[in-house]
Amino acid sequence: MRGPRGVPPAALPLLLLALAPARPHPQCLDFKPPFRPPSGLAFCRRYADFGCCDRRRDRALLQRFYRLSARLDERQYAACAGHLQDLLCQECSPYAAHLYDAEDPSTPVRTIPGLCQDYCRQVWQKCRPIFRYLSADRELIALENNMAKFCRYLSLEDTDYCFPHLLANQNLNQNLGLVTADAEGCLQLCLVEVANGLRNPVAMVHANDGTHRFFIAEQVGLVWTYLPDRSRLEKPFLNISEAVLTSPWEGDERGFLGIVFHPKFKFNGKVYVYYSVEVHYEERIRISEFRISPADMNSLDHSSERIILEIEEPASNHNGGELLFGDDGYLYIFTGDGGMAGDPFGTFGNAQNKSTLLGKVLRINVNNNDRGPLYRIPPDNPFLDDPKARPEIYAYGVRNMWRCSFDRGDPRTKEGKGRLFCGDVGQNKYEEIDIVEKGKNYGWRAREGFSCYDKKLCTNSSMDDVLPIYAYPHKMGKSVTGGYVYRGCESPNLNGLYIFGDFMSGRLMSLKEDHATGEWQYNEICMGTGQTCMFPGLINNYYQYIISFAEDEAGELYFMSTGIPSATAPHGVVYKVVDTSRRAPPGKCRVEPSPVKVKSKRIRFVPKEKLIVKTPTPRPQLKTTTRAPQAGGPDPEIHHTLSVDWLGQAPPSPANRSRTPTTPAPSNKPRKGGERKGQRRKKPPSTAPPLQNGAVRLMEQQTRGRSWGRVEVYINGEWGTVCDDGWGSAAAAVVCRQLGFPYVVRASKKAEFGEGTSLRILLDDVQCFGQEKTLLECSHADIGTHNCSHEEDAGVVCSREEVADW
Repeated sequence: MRGPRGVPPAALPLLLLALAPARPHPQCLDFKPPFRPPSGLAFCRRYADFGCCDRRRDRALLQRFYRLSARLDERQYAACAGHLQDLLCQECSPYAAHLYDAEDPSTPVRTIPGLCQDYCRQVWQKCRPIFRYLSADRELIALENNMAKFCRYLSLEDTDYCFPHLLANQNLNQNLGLVTADAEGCLQLCLVEVANGLRNPVAMVHANDGTHRFFIAEQVGLVWTYLPDRSRLEKPFLNISEAVLTSPWEGDERGFLGIVFHPKFKFNGKVYVYYSVEVHYEERIRISEFRISPADMNSLDHSSERIILEIEEPASNHNGGELLFGDDGYLYIFTGDGGMAGDPFGTFGNAQNKSTLLGKVLRINVNNNDRGPLYRIPPDNPFLDDPKARPEIYAYGVRNMWRCSFDRGDPRTKEGKGRLFCGDVGQNKYEEIDIVEKGKNYGWRAREGFSCYDKKLCTNSSMDDVLPIYAYPHKMGKSVTGGYVYRGCESPNLNGLYIFGDFMSGRLMSLKEDHATGEWQYNEICMGTGQTCMFPGLINNYYQYIISFAEDEAGELYFMSTGIPSATAPHGVVYKVVDTSRRAPPGKCRVEPSPVKVKSKRIRFVPKEKLIVKTPTPRPQLKTTTRAPQAGGPDPEIHHTLSVDWLGQAPPSPANRSRTPTTPAPSNKPRKGGERKGQRRKKPPSTAPPLQNGAVRLMEQQTRGRSWGRVEVYINGEWGTVCDDGWGSAAAAVVCRQLGFPYVVRASKKAEFGEGTSLRILLDDVQCFGQEKTLLECSHADIGTHNCSHEEDAGVVCSREEVADW
């Protein structure tokens, strides 16, 4: 799969996406995010730009208004029609779920939205009869003559959301409908668990045949068929595990590495795979062609294998592994440089040597190959006329590109269509993202990222190499996993965002092109905090080792990760990426999969992950109008039905599992963070119980329920500091919980709270899931072993209350 690697020139501007500070939670009565109506609203025009009603629902509310207003006399109509419209239209508010106390499917909904006390008194005094027309709630009607009790009954516990004051609430409205971000600009996204129990899932592809099946490949050499309802077929789509060369060793880069369906698979049934194999004690990479079984559309004919291409691998690492078909119909193959370190092969290395296929992007024509050669050379390949170059080469100078993708283009304008994005794994310092173009040299081994690696080669003016669009240093991650430009339907705010990750650190990252300058602007992606992911079927945590990214047939984005990076460890999970700030209008993203004939047993998908949310002890609920109108009473027209066009078929609430609640703590030394100087705690009195290994303290200040400071840990009879390599919110959560604080405000780095120079550094490379009892239960380097200084002492900011920032 890949070898060692590394983030960008330090001062890159923030993403051009409009970002909203975290915390507000817009939600509709179908328990989904609001949307932008595709056409204007005639009745509830206040919510024509963003809300929870489309034109069909707006017309239904208008008809209800006509029916109810017909019961009013002329005086009442003049005084009350506006209030009646306002009350009806709160179903279209982007905060409708809050107004109706309907934040989740198990909560009974109100029949009248929650009203602010002053507004309720005003309407009660002028237009009391309209409430009888709007609601059949007998308890509410019984209170009709007591204004104080009546309005208390209609109030909301969370007064920020009461109507009409929420219309003027700047915190709730100033960035409504924009991608949520925290104070540091980290995009807050959510996930849906799609598949689990996989052994290093290295690829997920679709057949582009209208069935909306997806196929997940495991490194050991099995490919599984998943149906649109996420059930898996018991019989593998492909099983070449006996031929695939791999091992249980963590980090073994050999194995089944890539799969792609022919663009005309629906008609020719051809599939291509990329895997490691041993032939006569020689390790090779093999690209083979298979055909679909004539007896089962969910299984390949294993006897149909034809070897298209084999390339000798001089070492066991840097095997490449990507296969793609371009819009030109040709097969693109991405090979590694042959392995070891520094591409030591020959005078200039394999990547710069155009007479070898290693360290290259290859392009071949496998169309109409049933007779004659297994592949042909496209007539416009760039080195066709160079006698010293292999004609298959499309681009060169790459180290080990791990996961590439073609941009589908903007759904409306098709801008960007056909661009080829790749993540190229670095050597000692930098990871990079490239846009690959025909005939170009991408610099390795002369250059790593923007930096010179082989200084002699780097100064050679004839190199004419192409710089990456983005590179990041190894303090942020050491093994880039290339991703996709989001072009799906369900999360329109993400359109044009290139989303990728890092295998070692677990970071999710994004790039957005500034069309005015041509530069790519970076934002990290975090898992949604607070209420951001509090929607049915969503979670906000994932396993750290990000192996691969994928698109489904509709263009929605997924990634695969695992907690144990071994080809035999069944801990791999597939996640779908979701933005809850804004969804597509109802019905826009609905697909009708073509029927699939199934001959194998279906294995029902059972999600195992859960949403991790720290919430204060709930206060007693105020009495609310919870009964929906019944037939024969006032109009029973508020509908609260879960549809399936936003999340597909959303799974039930996932089962419990320990996991990182926000962005996983970068492993393998994302270095340096920050702390602020504080006062040392007094030693506990001698009567205190003896300290246990793993105890923590903060060199801190305390104010109004908060605590912050440098983290010091007690191990084997001494106090010491923790290096911030790998330090993140999950580890900070462990410390805060030990100290009795339920909330983490942030993890601190770069000795922000002072350097503990009088102490030894006891822990380094700390990587937690967030549920451990002490830092010693987390993964870490040997006690007292480190490669950092006190300038990198880690700290935390904890709180007894949930806060937006500090």
